[in-house]
Amino acid sequence: MSETDTARGVTGEDEVVDLCRELIQIDTSNYGDHSGPGERKAAEYVAEKLAEVGLESKIFESHPGRASTVARIEGEDPSRPALLIHGHLDVVPANADDWTHHPFSGEVTDGCVWGRGAVDMKDMDAMTLAVVRDRLRSGRRPPRDIVLAFLADEEAGGTYGARHLVDKHPGLFEGVTEAISEVGGFSFTVNEQRRLYLIQTAEKGMHWMKLTVAGTAGHGSMIHRDNAITELSEAVARLGRHKFPVRVTKTTRAFLDELGDALGTELDPEDMEGTLARLGGIAKLIGATLSNTANPTQLGAGYKVNVIPGEATAHVDGRFLPGFEEEFLADLDKILGPKVKREDVHADKAVETTFDGALVDAMQSALVAEDPAAKAIPYMLSGGTDAKSFDELGIRGFGFAPLKLPPELDFAGMFHGVDERVPVDGLKFGVRVLDRFIDAS
Repeated sequence: MSETDTARGVTGEDEVVDLCRELIQIDTSNYGDHSGPGERKAAEYVAEKLAEVGLESKIFESHPGRASTVARIEGEDPSRPALLIHGHLDVVPANADDWTHHPFSGEVTDGCVWGRGAVDMKDMDAMTLAVVRDRLRSGRRPPRDIVLAFLADEEAGGTYGARHLVDKHPGLFEGVTEAISEVGGFSFTVNEQRRLYLIQTAEKGMHWMKLTVAGTAGHGSMIHRDNAITELSEAVARLGRHKFPVRVTKTTRAFLDELGDALGTELDPEDMEGTLARLGGIAKLIGATLSNTANPTQLGAGYKVNVIPGEATAHVDGRFLPGFEEEFLADLDKILGPKVKREDVHADKAVETTFDGALVDAMQSALVAEDPAAKAIPYMLSGGTDAKSFDELGIRGFGFAPLKLPPELDFAGMFHGVDERVPVDGLKFGVRVLDRFIDAS
């Protein structure tokens, strides 16, 4: 932003769309193996935008090109515990041929900003930058210290981003007790008199696994009873079709009770089809929080059509509910059988916090001030975020990236999906809510 723009009193609402577009235009695709472009360019962009308003930041590069930017804003009362606002700069890859608009164009059309990262999570990165820049330009200090962290590698488990900072630079987060980040604070419209805003207070743990079956190699023309591919395929099919039992955690019970009250009916988690049918576009998010899950995602074996390989492998994305990790692993071993070797590629814990306290009150008050029909309710995320890493420092994490969404928008379906986009009005709404939230927190 130029000095002229600042003199004209440009606000966070005025610039949030451009910030989001420019972040999307920086390709930060994370393939999980350092083969992508990395986050360095985006980290430098963030540092530059903070420097323009007088905030010094530091870039931490954990591996060539894999960079995170961290800054601290001094609050009016530095004796109070600090708040962390964190977001990741990396995105999952996108095939441009599948998209209506190029995934790294940041095009604005039909009232939305389109592109990879529009909802996961360069929208929140942009809203955070917009709010912080506006407050620093106008000299409005937050009530307490705020640590800003724009992170690498969340889409591959956070090893080169949040986990690196927690392990190697924990002093950056000294005094921080609470945090907000992604996949929460978005609206679910019940009717014009009630919009529920889902605040993420829990998330499933993960076991990304490699499955291996050893067999006897041989000629493809022979009768072969010890075929590694056959054995593995049967095990993977059993796992892929298995229905894990419904397990209702405290967070999911609270969510169903609140939603049931809003709908005027009791929701039965044991009747998954009936319950999910009432959830519309958020059914995908909520359905996976009613049980553990294990989805086969990759298969590999062989090198020639007439050679029976001696080994076959598969990869599985496993997610477990808080408190049910042991049950999950025991079920896996029963399903897979003794001939399948299971090893973790990446594992991380489930996290869950209560839906109470001054920070939750600040979320509710900020939402209602901008949307009188708003009510904040807790929910569990079926995936994982960098909150897992910060939990190691005793930081209580919430998903709060506020967006007021059109009821017809399939928001949940756009995470890692095609034609990802975020409404312009939603971004501006989020800036206003975050600004109020910071004052109230």
